[in-house]
Amino acid sequence: MTETAAGDSGPVFRLVYRSHSRIGTAERKRQLGEIFSVARSSNKKLGVTGALLIDEDQFVQTLEGPEPVVRDLYAKISQDRRHEHVELLESGDVAGRVFGKWAMAKMAAEGEPDIPLLNNVDKGGISPAQPRPATQAQEAVLDLMRQSLRRAGAAASD
Repeated sequence: MTETAAGDSGPVFRLVYRSHSRIGTAERKRQLGEIFSVARSSNKKLGVTGALLIDEDQFVQTLEGPEPVVRDLYAKISQDRRHEHVELLESGDVAGRVFGKWAMAKMAAEGEPDIPLLNNVDKGGISPAQPRPATQAQEAVLDLMRQSLRRAGAAASD
């Protein structure tokens, strides 16, 4: 089952990549907070949804949206000085969004949300999102992302 973002139905372009973080340990919490604030706002305006897994110094991210927008965003990410060794894992058209309600969500490698998602409340307020289990479609993509992190960790220890 796929999720649908407001005004979005039908096929969508999905891109999954992995990269190594160049953000120093001392700066990590602040920098990641800034990245998420900007990404959530910007992605919502662009019609891009997705999820990000972070494990130590590895990122794996899924982006979903219009192909030109997603490819442009990926090109910018590839040039971002906070990333290195950016590797495209998968891309192509899919039947629909699996992260349609997520402008961006940071998930721990083991699947628990690290940064609580926020929902807009009627009348313009904001409240913490209620925890909800991932759908089968989300779990399938998240599993691909987790496997990529495990492979990156295994390669780093060799």
